[in-house]
Amino acid sequence: MCKNAQVLYDFPAEPGNNELSVQEGEILTVTNQEWDDDSDDGKSTVGYGGSQMEEGGTMQRGGGHSTMKISLNKFPGFSKTPNPEVYLLTKSIAKGNDKLPIYAGEVGPVWLYPQIQLDCVVADPKKGSKMYGLKSYIEYQITPNTTNRPVNHRYKHFDWLYERLVEKFACALPIPCLPDKQVTGRFEEEFIKMRMERLQGWMSRMCRHPVISNSDVFQLFLNYRDEKVRLEQKYEMYSQFTRSMDNSVKELLAVGHLHWKRCTGPLQKEYRQIGKAFQNLSSVFNTSAYPRESTLTEALSATGKTYEEIAELVAGQPKKDLHFLMETNNEYKGLLGCFPDTVAVHKAAIDKVKEADHLVTMNKVSQQDKHIMEKNLSTMSYALQAEMNHFHSNRIYDYNRLMQFYLEEQVKFYETIAEKLKKALGQYTTI
Repeated sequence: MCKNAQVLYDFPAEPGNNELSVQEGEILTVTNQEWDDDSDDGKSTVGYGGSQMEEGGTMQRGGGHSTMKISLNKFPGFSKTPNPEVYLLTKSIAKGNDKLPIYAGEVGPVWLYPQIQLDCVVADPKKGSKMYGLKSYIEYQITPNTTNRPVNHRYKHFDWLYERLVEKFACALPIPCLPDKQVTGRFEEEFIKMRMERLQGWMSRMCRHPVISNSDVFQLFLNYRDEKVRLEQKYEMYSQFTRSMDNSVKELLAVGHLHWKRCTGPLQKEYRQIGKAFQNLSSVFNTSAYPRESTLTEALSATGKTYEEIAELVAGQPKKDLHFLMETNNEYKGLLGCFPDTVAVHKAAIDKVKEADHLVTMNKVSQQDKHIMEKNLSTMSYALQAEMNHFHSNRIYDYNRLMQFYLEEQVKFYETIAEKLKKALGQYTTI
Protein backbone atom coordinates (compact mmCIF):
# COMPACT_ATOMS: atom_id res chain seq x y z
CA MET A 1 0.00 0.00 0.00
CA CYS A 2 1.33 3.38 -0.98
CA LYS A 3 1.96 5.49 2.10
CA ASN A 4 0.54 8.64 0.52
CA ALA A 5 -2.48 6.94 -1.08
CA GLN A 6 -5.64 9.00 -1.08
CA VAL A 7 -8.42 7.94 1.28
CA LEU A 8 -11.63 7.56 -0.71
CA TYR A 9 -14.05 6.60 2.06
CA ASP A 10 -14.15 5.80 5.76
CA PHE A 11 -16.47 2.82 5.90
CA PRO A 12 -17.89 2.17 9.41
CA ALA A 13 -16.86 -1.14 10.93
CA GLU A 14 -20.31 -1.67 12.41
CA PRO A 15 -22.83 0.43 10.46
CA GLY A 16 -25.76 -1.09 12.33
CA ASN A 17 -24.69 0.10 15.77
CA ASN A 18 -25.57 3.72 15.22
CA GLU A 19 -27.32 3.83 18.60
CA LEU A 20 -24.34 2.51 20.54
CA SER A 21 -23.82 3.87 24.06
CA VAL A 22 -20.84 2.58 26.04
CA GLN A 23 -19.30 4.03 29.18
CA GLU A 24 -15.82 5.50 28.85
CA GLY A 25 -12.98 3.14 29.84
CA GLU A 26 -14.88 -0.05 29.06
CA ILE A 27 -12.57 -2.94 28.17
CA LEU A 28 -13.40 -5.61 25.63
CA THR A 29 -13.44 -8.89 27.56
CA VAL A 30 -14.85 -12.37 27.37
CA THR A 31 -16.04 -14.27 30.42
CA ASN A 32 -15.43 -17.97 30.92
CA GLN A 33 -19.15 -18.61 30.92
CA GLU A 34 -19.44 -17.48 27.31
CA TRP A 35 -17.19 -20.32 26.18
CA ASP A 36 -18.23 -22.95 28.70
CA ASP A 37 -22.03 -23.09 28.60
CA ASP A 38 -22.47 -25.06 25.38
CA SER A 39 -21.04 -28.23 23.93
CA ASP A 40 -18.21 -28.03 21.40
CA ASP A 41 -20.50 -28.60 18.45
CA GLY A 42 -23.49 -26.74 19.78
CA LYS A 43 -24.43 -23.16 18.98
CA SER A 44 -22.78 -20.31 20.87
CA THR A 45 -25.35 -17.68 21.77
CA VAL A 46 -23.68 -15.43 24.33
CA GLY A 47 -21.83 -12.23 23.47
CA TYR A 48 -19.27 -10.09 25.28
CA GLY A 49 -19.25 -9.67 29.01
CA GLY A 50 -22.02 -12.16 29.80
CA SER A 51 -24.57 -10.05 27.91
CA GLN A 52 -28.23 -10.54 28.62
CA MET A 53 -31.10 -9.06 26.61
CA GLU A 54 -33.52 -7.05 28.68
CA GLU A 55 -36.99 -5.89 27.79
CA GLY A 56 -37.26 -3.16 25.17
CA GLY A 57 -34.24 -4.34 23.22
CA THR A 58 -31.60 -3.08 25.68
CA MET A 59 -28.55 -5.24 26.20
CA GLN A 60 -27.07 -5.13 29.70
CA ARG A 61 -23.31 -5.77 29.73
CA GLY A 62 -20.63 -6.37 32.36
CA GLY A 63 -22.88 -6.42 35.41
CA GLY A 64 -24.51 -3.04 34.77
CA HIS A 65 -21.31 -1.06 34.12
CA SER A 66 -22.31 -0.19 30.55
CA THR A 67 -25.24 -0.50 28.22
CA MET A 68 -25.63 -1.17 24.53
CA LYS A 69 -28.94 0.09 23.12
CA ILE A 70 -30.03 -1.45 19.83
CA SER A 71 -33.41 -0.83 18.29
CA LEU A 72 -34.39 -4.30 17.11
CA ASN A 73 -37.63 -3.22 15.48
CA LYS A 74 -36.37 -0.26 13.51
CA PHE A 75 -35.65 -2.42 10.49
CA PRO A 76 -37.47 -5.79 10.38
CA GLY A 77 -35.12 -8.73 10.07
CA PHE A 78 -31.98 -6.74 10.94
CA SER A 79 -30.94 -9.13 13.72
CA LYS A 80 -30.89 -12.07 11.30
CA THR A 81 -29.63 -10.74 7.98
CA PRO A 82 -27.58 -7.68 6.95
CA ASN A 83 -29.83 -4.79 5.94
CA PRO A 84 -28.45 -1.97 3.75
CA GLU A 85 -31.09 0.45 5.08
CA VAL A 86 -29.22 0.63 8.37
CA TYR A 87 -26.15 2.13 6.74
CA LEU A 88 -28.09 4.12 4.12
CA LEU A 89 -30.02 5.96 6.85
CA THR A 90 -27.01 6.43 9.14
CA LYS A 91 -26.24 10.09 9.83
CA SER A 92 -23.37 9.71 12.29
CA ILE A 93 -19.77 9.58 11.03
CA ALA A 94 -17.57 6.69 12.05
CA LYS A 95 -14.74 7.68 14.39
CA GLY A 96 -11.50 6.18 15.64
CA ASN A 97 -11.20 2.41 15.35
CA ASP A 98 -14.70 2.20 13.85
CA LYS A 99 -13.28 3.61 10.61
CA LEU A 100 -12.26 1.21 7.86
CA PRO A 101 -10.37 3.43 5.40
CA ILE A 102 -10.57 2.59 1.71
CA TYR A 103 -7.67 3.78 -0.44
CA ALA A 104 -7.19 4.46 -4.13
CA GLY A 105 -4.77 1.82 -5.33
CA GLU A 106 -3.39 0.88 -8.73
CA VAL A 107 -6.31 -1.48 -9.34
CA GLY A 108 -8.95 0.76 -7.78
CA PRO A 109 -10.31 0.97 -4.19
CA VAL A 110 -8.33 -1.22 -1.77
CA TRP A 111 -8.17 -1.85 1.98
CA LEU A 112 -5.20 -0.72 4.05
CA TYR A 113 -2.87 -3.72 4.33
CA PRO A 114 -0.62 -4.17 7.37
CA GLN A 115 3.15 -3.88 7.01
CA ILE A 116 3.63 -7.28 8.67
CA GLN A 117 1.37 -10.08 7.47
CA LEU A 118 -0.45 -11.78 10.34
CA ASP A 119 -0.34 -15.56 10.37
CA CYS A 120 -0.96 -18.31 12.89
CA VAL A 121 -0.45 -22.05 13.31
CA VAL A 122 -3.20 -24.40 14.51
CA ALA A 123 -1.62 -27.51 16.01
CA ASP A 124 -1.26 -29.90 18.94
CA PRO A 125 -4.88 -31.03 19.53
CA LYS A 126 -5.43 -32.36 23.05
CA LYS A 127 -8.39 -33.90 24.80
CA GLY A 128 -9.60 -32.10 27.89
CA SER A 129 -12.46 -32.43 30.33
CA LYS A 130 -14.51 -30.36 32.75
CA MET A 131 -17.11 -30.84 35.44
CA TYR A 132 -15.06 -33.66 36.98
CA GLY A 133 -14.84 -35.54 33.70
CA LEU A 134 -18.53 -35.37 32.79
CA LYS A 135 -17.81 -33.36 29.65
CA SER A 136 -14.94 -33.88 27.22
CA TYR A 137 -13.63 -31.68 24.43
CA ILE A 138 -10.69 -31.19 22.06
CA GLU A 139 -8.47 -28.13 22.40
CA TYR A 140 -6.29 -26.79 19.60
CA GLN A 141 -3.19 -24.70 20.13
CA ILE A 142 -3.14 -21.47 18.11
CA THR A 143 0.17 -19.59 17.86
CA PRO A 144 0.18 -16.18 16.10
CA ASN A 145 3.42 -14.97 14.53
CA THR A 146 3.02 -11.57 16.22
CA THR A 147 3.50 -12.89 19.75
CA ASN A 148 4.67 -16.53 19.33
CA ARG A 149 2.63 -17.18 22.46
CA PRO A 150 0.27 -20.14 22.09
CA VAL A 151 -3.36 -19.99 23.23
CA ASN A 152 -5.74 -22.92 23.47
CA HIS A 153 -9.20 -22.92 21.89
CA ARG A 154 -11.98 -25.43 21.42
CA TYR A 155 -14.15 -25.69 18.31
CA LYS A 156 -16.92 -23.78 20.08
CA HIS A 157 -14.50 -20.88 20.54
CA PHE A 158 -13.96 -20.79 16.77
CA ASP A 159 -17.75 -20.86 16.41
CA TRP A 160 -17.99 -17.93 18.82
CA LEU A 161 -15.43 -16.00 16.74
CA TYR A 162 -17.29 -16.78 13.52
CA GLU A 163 -20.57 -15.44 14.90
CA ARG A 164 -18.90 -12.28 16.20
CA LEU A 165 -17.27 -11.67 12.80
CA VAL A 166 -20.60 -12.18 11.05
CA GLU A 167 -22.28 -9.71 13.40
CA LYS A 168 -19.52 -7.17 12.90
CA PHE A 169 -18.68 -7.45 9.19
CA ALA A 170 -21.28 -9.52 7.30
CA CYS A 171 -22.88 -6.40 5.79
CA ALA A 172 -19.61 -5.56 4.00
CA LEU A 173 -17.33 -8.63 4.01
CA PRO A 174 -17.96 -12.28 3.13
CA ILE A 175 -17.18 -14.42 6.19
CA PRO A 176 -16.55 -18.04 5.13
CA CYS A 177 -18.21 -20.76 7.18
CA LEU A 178 -16.31 -22.93 9.63
CA PRO A 179 -15.78 -26.66 9.03
CA ASP A 180 -19.03 -28.58 9.57
CA LYS A 181 -20.12 -29.43 13.10
CA GLN A 182 -20.29 -33.07 14.12
CA VAL A 183 -22.00 -34.70 17.04
CA THR A 184 -20.59 -38.24 16.84
CA GLY A 185 -17.01 -39.34 16.24
CA ARG A 186 -15.60 -36.03 17.49
CA PHE A 187 -12.80 -37.77 19.37
CA GLU A 188 -11.62 -40.05 16.59
CA GLU A 189 -8.04 -39.34 15.57
CA GLU A 190 -8.78 -39.04 11.85
CA PHE A 191 -11.63 -36.58 12.42
CA ILE A 192 -9.53 -34.45 14.82
CA LYS A 193 -6.72 -34.26 12.26
CA MET A 194 -9.13 -33.32 9.47
CA ARG A 195 -10.84 -30.65 11.59
CA MET A 196 -7.48 -29.19 12.62
CA GLU A 197 -6.41 -28.90 8.98
CA ARG A 198 -9.67 -27.18 8.05
CA LEU A 199 -9.47 -24.82 11.01
CA GLN A 200 -5.92 -23.98 9.93
CA GLY A 201 -7.19 -23.11 6.46
CA TRP A 202 -9.99 -20.97 7.89
CA MET A 203 -7.66 -19.13 10.26
CA SER A 204 -5.07 -18.54 7.54
CA ARG A 205 -7.72 -16.95 5.33
CA MET A 206 -8.92 -14.73 8.18
CA CYS A 207 -5.33 -13.72 9.00
CA ARG A 208 -4.74 -12.63 5.41
CA HIS A 209 -7.74 -10.31 5.38
CA PRO A 210 -6.50 -6.81 6.35
CA VAL A 211 -9.76 -5.78 8.02
CA ILE A 212 -10.67 -8.96 9.86
CA SER A 213 -7.15 -9.69 11.08
CA ASN A 214 -6.86 -6.21 12.60
CA SER A 215 -10.27 -6.24 14.30
CA ASP A 216 -10.53 -6.20 18.08
CA VAL A 217 -12.52 -9.42 18.23
CA PHE A 218 -10.02 -11.35 16.10
CA GLN A 219 -7.06 -10.04 18.09
CA LEU A 220 -8.90 -10.93 21.29
CA PHE A 221 -9.31 -14.48 20.03
CA LEU A 222 -5.60 -14.78 19.20
CA ASN A 223 -4.48 -13.38 22.56
CA TYR A 224 -7.18 -14.67 24.89
CA ARG A 225 -6.03 -16.71 27.85
CA ASP A 226 -8.24 -18.28 30.48
CA GLU A 227 -7.75 -16.19 33.62
CA LYS A 228 -7.62 -19.18 35.96
CA VAL A 229 -5.14 -20.99 33.73
CA ARG A 230 -3.05 -17.84 33.46
CA LEU A 231 -3.03 -17.42 37.22
CA GLU A 232 -2.10 -21.07 37.74
CA GLN A 233 0.85 -20.63 35.40
CA LYS A 234 1.94 -17.47 37.19
CA TYR A 235 1.66 -19.12 40.59
CA GLU A 236 3.62 -22.12 39.36
CA MET A 237 6.28 -19.77 38.02
CA TYR A 238 6.44 -18.02 41.40
CA SER A 239 6.71 -21.37 43.17
CA GLN A 240 9.49 -22.60 40.91
CA PHE A 241 11.47 -19.38 41.20
CA THR A 242 11.22 -19.03 44.99
CA ARG A 243 11.97 -22.74 45.43
CA SER A 244 15.02 -22.54 43.14
CA MET A 245 16.25 -19.34 44.79
CA ASP A 246 15.76 -20.90 48.23
CA ASN A 247 17.96 -23.85 47.17
CA SER A 248 20.62 -21.51 45.75
CA VAL A 249 20.62 -19.35 48.88
CA LYS A 250 21.03 -22.43 51.08
CA GLU A 251 23.87 -23.65 48.87
CA LEU A 252 25.61 -20.27 49.10
CA LEU A 253 25.19 -20.27 52.89
CA ALA A 254 26.68 -23.77 53.15
CA VAL A 255 29.66 -22.82 50.95
CA GLY A 256 30.09 -19.57 52.88
CA HIS A 257 30.14 -21.32 56.24
CA LEU A 258 32.68 -23.82 54.92
CA HIS A 259 34.89 -21.08 53.50
CA TRP A 260 34.75 -19.05 56.74
CA LYS A 261 35.70 -22.15 58.69
CA ARG A 262 38.64 -22.81 56.36
CA CYS A 263 39.83 -19.18 56.53
CA THR A 264 39.93 -19.20 60.34
CA GLY A 265 41.19 -22.79 60.55
CA PRO A 266 43.09 -24.88 57.98
CA LEU A 267 43.85 -22.03 55.53
CA GLN A 268 45.24 -19.73 58.22
CA LYS A 269 47.27 -22.62 59.59
CA GLU A 270 48.66 -23.44 56.13
CA TYR A 271 49.85 -19.87 55.53
CA ARG A 272 51.48 -19.83 58.98
CA GLN A 273 53.23 -23.11 58.20
CA ILE A 274 54.47 -21.72 54.88
CA GLY A 275 55.81 -18.64 56.65
CA LYS A 276 57.49 -20.70 59.35
CA ALA A 277 59.05 -22.99 56.73
CA PHE A 278 60.63 -20.00 54.93
CA GLN A 279 61.96 -18.64 58.22
CA ASN A 280 63.42 -22.04 59.16
CA LEU A 281 65.10 -22.21 55.77
CA SER A 282 66.54 -18.73 56.37
CA SER A 283 67.93 -19.85 59.74
CA VAL A 284 69.60 -22.86 58.13
CA PHE A 285 71.15 -20.74 55.37
CA ASN A 286 72.42 -18.30 57.99
CA THR A 287 74.56 -21.04 59.55
CA SER A 288 76.59 -21.59 56.36
CA ALA A 289 79.13 -18.86 57.22
CA TYR A 290 79.20 -17.95 53.51
CA PRO A 291 80.02 -14.23 53.16
CA ARG A 292 77.31 -13.40 50.59
CA GLU A 293 74.52 -15.18 52.49
CA SER A 294 72.98 -12.29 54.40
CA THR A 295 70.93 -10.76 51.58
CA LEU A 296 69.23 -14.05 50.78
CA THR A 297 68.64 -15.06 54.37
CA GLU A 298 67.11 -11.68 55.21
CA ALA A 299 64.84 -11.89 52.13
CA LEU A 300 63.75 -15.43 53.07
CA SER A 301 63.01 -14.31 56.63
CA ALA A 302 60.96 -11.38 55.33
CA THR A 303 59.06 -13.73 53.00
CA GLY A 304 58.27 -15.98 55.95
CA LYS A 305 56.94 -13.02 57.95
CA THR A 306 54.91 -11.92 54.91
CA TYR A 307 53.13 -15.26 54.77
CA GLU A 308 52.44 -15.09 58.49
CA GLU A 309 50.84 -11.67 57.91
CA ILE A 310 48.84 -13.12 55.01
CA ALA A 311 47.59 -15.83 57.37
CA GLU A 312 46.14 -13.17 59.66
CA LEU A 313 44.62 -11.30 56.71
CA VAL A 314 42.94 -14.51 55.51
CA ALA A 315 41.53 -15.23 58.97
CA GLY A 316 40.16 -11.71 59.38
CA GLN A 317 38.77 -11.17 55.87
CA PRO A 318 35.42 -13.05 56.28
CA LYS A 319 34.36 -10.50 58.89
CA LYS A 320 34.91 -7.70 56.36
CA ASP A 321 32.96 -9.12 53.40
CA LEU A 322 31.63 -12.68 53.80
CA HIS A 323 29.77 -11.69 56.97
CA PHE A 324 27.49 -9.29 55.07
CA LEU A 325 26.99 -11.79 52.26
CA MET A 326 25.92 -14.43 54.78
CA GLU A 327 23.63 -12.08 56.69
CA THR A 328 21.76 -10.98 53.58
CA ASN A 329 21.32 -14.55 52.41
CA ASN A 330 20.13 -15.62 55.86
CA GLU A 331 17.51 -12.87 55.65
CA TYR A 332 16.36 -14.07 52.21
CA LYS A 333 16.33 -17.65 53.40
CA GLY A 334 13.72 -16.70 56.01
CA LEU A 335 11.76 -14.62 53.51
CA LEU A 336 11.72 -17.35 50.87
CA GLY A 337 10.45 -19.82 53.44
CA CYS A 338 7.20 -17.83 53.64
CA PHE A 339 6.33 -18.06 49.95
CA PRO A 340 5.16 -21.70 49.74
CA ASP A 341 2.32 -21.03 52.20
CA THR A 342 1.42 -17.75 50.50
CA VAL A 343 1.27 -19.30 47.03
CA ALA A 344 -0.63 -22.31 48.39
CA VAL A 345 -3.40 -20.01 49.62
CA HIS A 346 -3.77 -18.52 46.15
CA LYS A 347 -3.74 -21.93 44.47
CA ALA A 348 -6.47 -23.05 46.86
CA ALA A 349 -8.50 -19.97 45.86
CA ILE A 350 -8.24 -20.98 42.19
CA ASP A 351 -9.44 -24.49 43.05
CA LYS A 352 -12.44 -23.01 44.87
CA VAL A 353 -13.37 -20.86 41.88
CA LYS A 354 -13.03 -23.90 39.61
CA GLU A 355 -15.28 -25.85 41.96
CA ALA A 356 -17.82 -23.04 41.72
CA ASP A 357 -18.32 -23.85 38.02
CA HIS A 358 -19.56 -27.28 39.02
CA LEU A 359 -21.62 -25.94 41.94
CA VAL A 360 -23.41 -23.49 39.63
CA THR A 361 -24.54 -26.34 37.37
CA MET A 362 -25.88 -28.10 40.47
CA ASN A 363 -27.67 -24.91 41.62
CA LYS A 364 -25.69 -24.90 44.87
CA VAL A 365 -24.06 -21.56 44.08
CA SER A 366 -25.65 -18.69 42.18
CA GLN A 367 -24.07 -17.19 39.08
CA GLN A 368 -23.77 -13.89 40.95
CA ASP A 369 -21.82 -15.57 43.78
CA LYS A 370 -19.53 -17.15 41.21
CA HIS A 371 -18.83 -13.76 39.64
CA ILE A 372 -18.07 -12.35 43.11
CA MET A 373 -15.62 -15.21 43.70
CA GLU A 374 -13.93 -14.55 40.35
CA LYS A 375 -13.68 -10.84 41.14
CA ASN A 376 -12.16 -11.54 44.56
CA LEU A 377 -9.77 -14.05 42.98
CA SER A 378 -8.59 -11.30 40.64
CA THR A 379 -8.04 -9.03 43.65
CA MET A 380 -5.96 -11.74 45.35
CA SER A 381 -4.03 -12.26 42.13
CA TYR A 382 -3.16 -8.58 41.79
CA ALA A 383 -2.04 -8.51 45.43
CA LEU A 384 0.29 -11.48 44.94
CA GLN A 385 1.65 -10.10 41.67
CA ALA A 386 2.29 -6.74 43.35
CA GLU A 387 4.08 -8.50 46.20
CA MET A 388 6.20 -10.56 43.81
CA ASN A 389 7.13 -7.44 41.84
CA HIS A 390 8.09 -5.78 45.13
CA PHE A 391 10.15 -8.84 46.06
CA HIS A 392 11.97 -8.90 42.70
CA SER A 393 12.66 -5.17 42.85
CA ASN A 394 14.15 -5.46 46.34
CA ARG A 395 16.06 -8.60 45.41
CA ILE A 396 17.74 -6.91 42.45
CA TYR A 397 18.62 -3.86 44.55
CA ASP A 398 19.90 -5.89 47.52
CA TYR A 399 22.05 -8.34 45.58
CA ASN A 400 23.43 -5.68 43.26
CA ARG A 401 24.54 -3.58 46.21
CA LEU A 402 25.72 -6.62 48.18
CA MET A 403 27.86 -8.08 45.39
CA GLN A 404 29.42 -4.70 44.63
CA PHE A 405 30.45 -4.35 48.28
CA TYR A 406 31.65 -7.96 48.52
CA LEU A 407 33.82 -7.76 45.39
CA GLU A 408 35.21 -4.34 46.36
CA GLU A 409 36.36 -5.83 49.67
CA GLN A 410 37.76 -8.89 47.91
CA VAL A 411 39.72 -6.62 45.54
CA LYS A 412 41.15 -4.69 48.51
CA PHE A 413 42.02 -7.97 50.21
CA TYR A 414 43.93 -9.40 47.26
CA GLU A 415 45.55 -6.04 46.46
CA THR A 416 46.88 -5.92 50.05
CA ILE A 417 48.26 -9.44 49.67
CA ALA A 418 49.77 -8.53 46.28
CA GLU A 419 51.47 -5.45 47.75
CA LYS A 420 52.95 -7.51 50.57
CA LEU A 421 54.24 -10.12 48.11
CA LYS A 422 55.71 -7.40 45.85
CA LYS A 423 57.48 -5.90 48.85
CA ALA A 424 58.93 -9.30 49.77
CA LEU A 425 59.95 -9.86 46.15
CA GLY A 426 61.82 -6.56 46.10
CA GLN A 427 64.26 -7.79 48.76
CA TYR A 428 65.73 -10.38 46.42
CA THR A 429 68.66 -9.32 44.21
CA THR A 430 68.91 -10.16 40.54
CA ILE A 431 71.94 -12.37 39.89
